[in-house]
Amino acid sequence: MTQELRRSIGLTRATAMVVGTIIGASIFVQPSLITAQVPSVAGVYLVWIIAGVLTLFGALVAAELASAFPRSGGVYVFLKEAYSSQVGFLWGWAMFWTMHSGIIAAIAVVFARYTAHFIPMSDSAIQAVAILGIFLLSMVNYFGVRQGSALQTTFTLGKIVAIVVIIIVGFTIGDPTDTLSGDTALSVTQPDLTNSGLFTLSDLALALVAGLFAFGGWHMVTYAAGETLRPERTIPRALVIGVLAVTACYIAMNAVYLHILPLETVISSTRVAADAADAVLGRGGSSVMSALVIFSTFGALSGIILAGPRVYYSMARDGLIFPWIGVINPRFRTPSRAIAAQAIWSSVLVVTGTYEALFTRVVYTEWIFFAMMAAGLIILRRRPGYAPTYRVWGYPWIPVVFVVASVAIVINQIISDPVESGFGLGLVLIGLPAYALWKWTTRIRKGHTREDN
Repeated sequence: MTQELRRSIGLTRATAMVVGTIIGASIFVQPSLITAQVPSVAGVYLVWIIAGVLTLFGALVAAELASAFPRSGGVYVFLKEAYSSQVGFLWGWAMFWTMHSGIIAAIAVVFARYTAHFIPMSDSAIQAVAILGIFLLSMVNYFGVRQGSALQTTFTLGKIVAIVVIIIVGFTIGDPTDTLSGDTALSVTQPDLTNSGLFTLSDLALALVAGLFAFGGWHMVTYAAGETLRPERTIPRALVIGVLAVTACYIAMNAVYLHILPLETVISSTRVAADAADAVLGRGGSSVMSALVIFSTFGALSGIILAGPRVYYSMARDGLIFPWIGVINPRFRTPSRAIAAQAIWSSVLVVTGTYEALFTRVVYTEWIFFAMMAAGLIILRRRPGYAPTYRVWGYPWIPVVFVVASVAIVINQIISDPVESGFGLGLVLIGLPAYALWKWTTRIRKGHTREDN
């Protein structure tokens, strides 16, 4: 009998996966990049609200598609059903070689670097800790989705509690008239809306890209639909609740930063969360924040490692990659070989240091697929037999707005850096000849099999 994945993820764990995967290290760094582009309090809030709304629109699109196709694979399945196996293959190809494995490597290195704040390490030791983190979390997920999702839930609850504490402490203890600790004391004053800086529509677009990057990973819960209880109901609810919760956390965290620090400090800071903590707690603040980043990145890494192998498993079951990738462990009922393959390749990217170049060049291409996913919903709505149990409200405007926003992000990236963007797109498009070669060799193998019989 063919082994199947075990369904054990309920609403709480699915929501924790959404929240925990999104909230990594970005909210502790990204606000400075955004504030530099839109140097005003009103502009900062506008960017985070728009980013949250656009992410919610994407989540609603994914929710309907997940209710129509409640099986493992997520975006891969949606693209395959709306367009073709070739388009779905391209998504999985980009995921394994660059996008997904690259972000696992990147977050693991961030985790290791912040660990080095407490235990000084060489560059090679940092790499070793990053790889150790990848294999440790891969082992947890190898032994069962129940264990993996439980760990994800624990870390998500922990980071939400920590963020709530930061917000409360920031507004109750944090004094805008205090000075930052350090060798140079800085006068900290409350930002004034009336003195807000001006910014252009182009500035807003660039800031929005940074904001949307901080919301990255919202779609990954759909990858584990095959292990989710009543996925046609659970995943839509988890997506909506999770994205709304993250948006509230992000806006509140920015409100704390702007309450404690002057706008100029937020703009120039390379560690805005640590600077805010130093302003409230003194020199020990940065250590507290470093510990939170370690906790947060480890939790995000857990969810991302859990999600990816479900796509490769689904592709193998569809005959688009090697069948052994789709083998289910008979004891633990997990895609154990896909988990192992992902861990090994992500570790290779850590050791070689190529993850940063690959990820930064290719990450924008994710939005090409997101645009196609939302357009695919419109295509599927016209087909007979398409029967989602959840339908996105505001149709067709929500998917249309999301398509336009996704295309705008891609165009903006290409205009801003055409050489790197072209290189990244080329890496993804290498998947086309790879797909053609795979189909050709598959036909030959089948032909030989028929002849042998």
